[in-house]
Amino acid sequence: MPATRPFQIRHRARILVIALVALVLAGAYGGNVADSLISGGFEDPNEESERAIAALEQQFDQSSPQVVMIVEATGGNIDAPELDAIAATLEESLRREDLVRNVATYWNLNRVPMLRSRAGDKALVLIDLDGTEDEVLVRAGELRALYTSPDDVTGPARVTVGGLAATFDEINHVIEEDLVVAEVVAFPLTLLLLLFIFGSIVSALLPLGIGGLAIIGTFGLLKLIASVTDVSIFALNFTTAMGLGLAIDYSLLVVNRFREELAAGFDVDEAVRRTVATAGRTVMFSGATVASALLALLVFPMAFLRSFAYAGIAVVGLAVVGAYVVLPAALSVLGHRVNKGKVRNVRVGASEDGGWHRIALTVMRRPLPIATAATLFLVLLGLPFLGVNLGFPDDRVLYEGAATRQFGDAIRDDFDSREASALTVIATDLGDPSGHLDTIAEYAERLSMIDGVQRVDAPSGPYLRGFRPALDAQAEQFFATRHVTEHAVYLSVVPSVEPFSPEAEQLVAAIRGEPAPFDVLVGGQSATLVDGKASVFQRVPFAGAIIAGITFLVLFLTFGSVLMPLKAIVLNLLSLSATFGAMVWVFQDGHLAGLLNITTTGTLTLTMPVLMFCLAFGLSMDYEVFLLSRVKEEWDRTGDNELSVAHGLEHTGRIVTAAAILIAVVFASFSISRVSFMKLFGIGMTLAVLVDAFIVRSTLVPAFMKLAGGANWWAPPWMRRIHDRWGFTEHVDLDAPVGVGEDGDPPGPTPTPVQPLTQATVRQPGLGR
Repeated sequence: MPATRPFQIRHRARILVIALVALVLAGAYGGNVADSLISGGFEDPNEESERAIAALEQQFDQSSPQVVMIVEATGGNIDAPELDAIAATLEESLRREDLVRNVATYWNLNRVPMLRSRAGDKALVLIDLDGTEDEVLVRAGELRALYTSPDDVTGPARVTVGGLAATFDEINHVIEEDLVVAEVVAFPLTLLLLLFIFGSIVSALLPLGIGGLAIIGTFGLLKLIASVTDVSIFALNFTTAMGLGLAIDYSLLVVNRFREELAAGFDVDEAVRRTVATAGRTVMFSGATVASALLALLVFPMAFLRSFAYAGIAVVGLAVVGAYVVLPAALSVLGHRVNKGKVRNVRVGASEDGGWHRIALTVMRRPLPIATAATLFLVLLGLPFLGVNLGFPDDRVLYEGAATRQFGDAIRDDFDSREASALTVIATDLGDPSGHLDTIAEYAERLSMIDGVQRVDAPSGPYLRGFRPALDAQAEQFFATRHVTEHAVYLSVVPSVEPFSPEAEQLVAAIRGEPAPFDVLVGGQSATLVDGKASVFQRVPFAGAIIAGITFLVLFLTFGSVLMPLKAIVLNLLSLSATFGAMVWVFQDGHLAGLLNITTTGTLTLTMPVLMFCLAFGLSMDYEVFLLSRVKEEWDRTGDNELSVAHGLEHTGRIVTAAAILIAVVFASFSISRVSFMKLFGIGMTLAVLVDAFIVRSTLVPAFMKLAGGANWWAPPWMRRIHDRWGFTEHVDLDAPVGVGEDGDPPGPTPTPVQPLTQATVRQPGLGR
């Protein structure tokens, strides 16, 4: 019975027209997607710290100061009389600004010493903004531009502007600028590498076309998703990198197989059919494994992490559709013209004396010592990860010349307390708080004695190490009205330690552990860090179980083996632990910090390892499926374990290596960023991809497959029955002639292949089932 030509051939014109129209519509709709996305989303909205922030805003119409100003007396004395009028004018101007809710200054708080620098030449202005997270970031940036004094100021005072919101606004702008530079570097270099790998202009442009389809289509989907839930703007950068990387991976596999079939003597339609039946199916299975790894990000409540799941699953799905549907249709139209615009001769297919074939045989001759050496090397690289410490980024993730970075350094160098990083201890539903004032004062006094606390502000005044200084009537009225309402009271705990540090985490634990006379919520920057880490750590096992479970299921249904999925998961974990160990050694412990121009703080950004793990795990499985699909094809044909591994590695080694180098170029472009956690992402992902392609695939995989022998494809009878019924490995008769298609075209010739080609599903007896 002749085989019917696949729909990619029968409807090729229709497919290409639909793809072009969809591309135009998605571009028109999603072109301004950035306007619909948020800049934050790093917090868990259900945690205690977030509930404390919400209570402070609802009960007191206040929040932690998002913008901080340093007023510096050029004459060296911040208490000079001429500065009083300047401070009053500055305060009046700020109160007229949009979104400004509260302004607290050294001068309107009775010259409290905590807002004055140790040298007496600087003082602080604390500004509380009212608005959404994005509105606050934008407004903070605008205030920084409006109020920062020029470098050549000659008056009695100069003003610099910083604070958490202003810092993250600058971080966002720096990242945007750096990504433009990265794209300018990465895209031409990627195109040159594609030309070198494919050897012709037409074939090199195909991955870029599929990548554009996946990226622009995902922009449209993200805008649609953003209409119902929060999506982080950082997902756009992720979309570009993943869309281009996966399009290159899948296009390499499909185009290479198509050219193999043409070189074997098959006509265009038969070459496309065989490509779809082999490489096309591998693309689908690979996409399923990548998407399953990214799916795990949905278990985290942070909008930042969930956004990468939305973007990742969308871009993977569209890359698969592009490679499985659109690309074969294009190849059907192009035919032998896929090699047009030749710039170099490229070997197509595999040979018995190829480099990867020799590598596989060398490894399999000494599998145990080679596997042991490679494993020990990866374990050694991974050891620093045992000391990982996760935290939140602050201004020190910026390069030293950044304005808010210099502001942060001035705060750390010149001031004893961290006024803008105050922790909030709030109690609501107290009835009439006036009946609890003595109890509240005693509680505030105890909190002020905790190590790491510089001061506690309470309704009765400030407490410093258990001491409350005498206040005049105006100051007493200020504290009484600021910290008490009809039903609530709050204490402001000003730390003497960095807000995003292990010492700050210990401080939060001590405050929450101090017995309170009533139910309290503890919020603030340090509390958000503690709650964020707890939220992530609680969900990591669940996310890991999702990744492992879905990966095992997809690989089992694909290959019908129990050992293959387990081996893939273990080797991927080994590879990723090595990558994360190297990242701790560099970005947490500070080795090579000078070379990379980064400032280490003893922590890694909390969300980065989670994101990198899911992404790198998915990409590793991508390459795993590429290799195992070809090995299984050879095993089904020959039943020879060693030969099938050697042939499989020979057929895919060049593809996986090329794909890894190309996607490494995309990720490496992130490493030129002037923001350290973007460097971390770029260098970490580059290392993960290269370690997987050059160490795991070339040594550990063939070594373990040699050691396992025929058991590689074993499954117990009950699982084999599940695979036979529900598995993805349907019968694919590659040697069947092409039948008459729906359009009535005659069947193409079935030539004798130039070299033996594999037959994906000719079952062999025994373990090969």
